[in-house]
Amino acid sequence: MNDTVTIEPLGDDPAENLDRFIVEAMELGCVWGLQGPDGWALSASEDHDDVDVMPFWSQESFARAHCVDDWAGYQPVPVDLEEFLEDWLPGMHEDVLLVGINWNEELEGEEMEPLDLLEEFEAEMSD
Repeated sequence: MNDTVTIEPLGDDPAENLDRFIVEAMELGCVWGLQGPDGWALSASEDHDDVDVMPFWSQESFARAHCVDDWAGYQPVPVDLEEFLEDWLPGMHEDVLLVGINWNEELEGEEMEPLDLLEEFEAEMSD
């Protein structure tokens, strides 16, 4: 029996990738970040000077695709969704970090205020 599931690659539409992030994170019960020798992966924001973005993905394979170049020493690490929503996002808000959502291989995608992402999850969960 073959349990391998073909995962559609991320598209070029950041809004679609955000929707996919929320749906897949809720289905899997976790999100994926990159952790390396110096802690969690961070990237400079494209839109805001002096603000870092911590990227997360809805699938391990999406995160693993970024373990190259500057992040070659990093590994995908799952973060429990409940912990992500209750602890990580409020903490990132306090630390003035943005959250990167399902960035594609060119590191393109949404950069969101963590509490805005939390609201998106809460809206989806209440449907």
